[in-house]
Amino acid sequence: MNQYKADFPIFKNYPKLVYLDNAATSQKPQVVLDAIESYYTTACANVHRGVHKLSDTSTEAFELSRREISSFFGANKEELILTRNATEALNGIAYGWAEKNMKAGDIILTSIMEHHANIVPWQELSKKFGTKLQFINISKEGSLDLTDLQEKINKYGNKIKLISIAHVSNALGTVNPLDKIRKIINDNNLKCRFAIDGAQSAPHMKIDFHKLDIDFYAFSGHKMLGPMGIGGLIVRESLLKSKEMSPWLFGGGMIESVYKDKTTFNEDLSERFIAGTPDVASATGLAIACDYLGKIGMVEVEKHDRSLISYALDELKKIEEIEIVGPLNAKHRLGSITFIYKGVHAHDVAQILDSENVAVRSGHHCTMPLHLENKWIATVRASFSVYNDKTDIDKLIKAIKKIKKIFK
Repeated sequence: MNQYKADFPIFKNYPKLVYLDNAATSQKPQVVLDAIESYYTTACANVHRGVHKLSDTSTEAFELSRREISSFFGANKEELILTRNATEALNGIAYGWAEKNMKAGDIILTSIMEHHANIVPWQELSKKFGTKLQFINISKEGSLDLTDLQEKINKYGNKIKLISIAHVSNALGTVNPLDKIRKIINDNNLKCRFAIDGAQSAPHMKIDFHKLDIDFYAFSGHKMLGPMGIGGLIVRESLLKSKEMSPWLFGGGMIESVYKDKTTFNEDLSERFIAGTPDVASATGLAIACDYLGKIGMVEVEKHDRSLISYALDELKKIEEIEIVGPLNAKHRLGSITFIYKGVHAHDVAQILDSENVAVRSGHHCTMPLHLENKWIATVRASFSVYNDKTDIDKLIKAIKKIKKIFK
């Protein structure tokens, strides 16, 4: 995978940089940056409503990008709603689906390992409508407790209207078994919707939306080599056609006609959720990022990621001061390794690593309930992408050993 590092300008500008903060955001290859610049210099115009050539060119770029992005995820173009990020996509489920299909006493199941973006919208929903948020327990090693899930289904039954789970935990690296969760839902004849926070799975593994047999999949472009400010919510087409899933922002291209006393909305699924001018440049950049990852092959990306995790786990286990957080088996985690350096605050660890040009993330990683549950003050996370290799991990380990010299 070393050949890909040369495609990322950041490493030419900072040749000593060891970038291990990819779970927060990834770096961008030159082809993505070129696509954004090309759009603004050769095709910049508003989409859909214009009749001049430049508007046609912009519209074509936008529609081709939506087709490329949706195809990357094994979805139909009509099933993709472009958002600013996964957080906005999860809020879209809350405002576009849950507000209209849930009532007081209905239950949302999530887990204690979730990112705040998959907790806070459901808390706010509960305040407004009296719905209830329940948390599925996890094991000491950070795996989802499927026995607890079954017990909650036994207790609440069809009061459960939504199960919303991270595909891959951003703090633990845990890969949650979506197939087993779906089987439990089906075996119990549970009439609920199944939503997935895919922010950490999209950059690291092949996603086939239809094969996953889920209702919603949220993702962020900036974590998968694309630009910031673009992401998406993929929605099962039947929910869109039946209007069970509705727009949650209004105005712009999603309008068919407006009168003083009423408005009718666009029946075209491709336009129904576009309120205002879309970020066409970022969509083209994300489409190119999808193409870039597709040419590498997401099976190869996952294989490479797991080899790095396996190597990093082995090396970190040799350092007695390190406590690894999350699964200790590389087969059960993806994307990142999180750890605690005993006796040293995570922010101090991160600063020392930064002095050795190793960039990691420290803190709660937007998973404060998880940290409180485990009485962790803060943790350190090293996360990987296609441009990382084992030498990066060697530099991480070398930098970690500097901590002992400072905190004797």
